[in-house]
Amino acid sequence: MRPGQDLVAAGYSGLAGTRQIIAARRAELESRYSASYLDRLETFQESAESLLPPKDWASLGVTSWEPSGEGGILAAVWNLSGRYRLGVDFSLRQIPIRQGTIEVCEQFGLNPYRLYSAGSWVLTCDNGGRTTQLLAEQRIASAVIGTVTKGIARIVRFGGEQGYLNRPGPDELEQVIPDWKEHMPE
Repeated sequence: MRPGQDLVAAGYSGLAGTRQIIAARRAELESRYSASYLDRLETFQESAESLLPPKDWASLGVTSWEPSGEGGILAAVWNLSGRYRLGVDFSLRQIPIRQGTIEVCEQFGLNPYRLYSAGSWVLTCDNGGRTTQLLAEQRIASAVIGTVTKGIARIVRFGGEQGYLNRPGPDELEQVIPDWKEHMPE
């Protein structure tokens, strides 16, 4: 990872957490959404990890990566940039996310970018456009979300606003499913 490289998000942010919320709070969600809509969200199968293992990413021009998991994609951005002691400048609106994830998060007042995101990754590469094209050929949703910068500032953009990425806190799932970690497969 070095300044000037593209920052790419691969896989859908918050999808794994959305599935957990649907499983744990389905009755509540069915008061607002149809059962078939929730079924589609719960069974949607797209994971950057399952479709293309990290060991193959170098062939796509990827130079470094960080899995999104607990704390969501924002924790992954924080961890990756911290590991290399470099900054990032990225846009939340560019991060791949399913509309259903946004809707479920709105119902419970959660930040979808800080929601459990197993199966999605943050990547760095020299040519993000080419990498996202190659990921699309593998049927993996991805987008160039920003760039790696000198220094350690982690700049987040949303619309016309900009701020700094805060240190990761507890995963948003804890607000809805306090014991969610106890139900995770080992």
